Amino acid sequence: MADTIYVLNGPNLNLLGTREPEIYGSDTLDDIAGQLEDRARDLDLAIDMRQSNHEGHLIDWLHEAQARGARAVLLNAGAYTHTSVALHDAIKSIRTPVIEVHLSNPHTRESFRHVSLVGQAAKGTIAGFGALSYLLALEAAARL
Repeated sequence: MADTIYVLNGPNLNLLGTREPEIYGSDTLDDIAGQLEDRARDLDLAIDMRQSNHEGHLIDWLHEAQARGARAVLLNAGAYTHTSVALHDAIKSIRTPVIEVHLSNPHTRESFRHVSLVGQAAKGTIAGFGALSYLLALEAAARL
């Protein structure tokens, strides 16, 4: 049985493909899921991809990832990246490694995006490569 990688997506990521494509690209979340599933098969991994606009769902899913023995979590927390002490604490409370993922590079954007509470708790961060950020994070997770 393949190890599972949880891929958790936060607020507004359900709008990918139409939301500010000049920043986030034209790939939808379904497009990214397909790319991840294709690559995961090559790596003998399984993807469990989810999205919620609610912070508590993301926290519950982080806890679930640990309880179910996930190999790693790829987390694009969206705007919660910069505001959620609760997500920071949830990441710190589990042993499952979490890799922070961003389509854009937060450090080249508004100053309020320069601090990542998620990144302070995560194993590592991959940002700025559009949909490729997810694939790079999957490659990193496969090597943990």
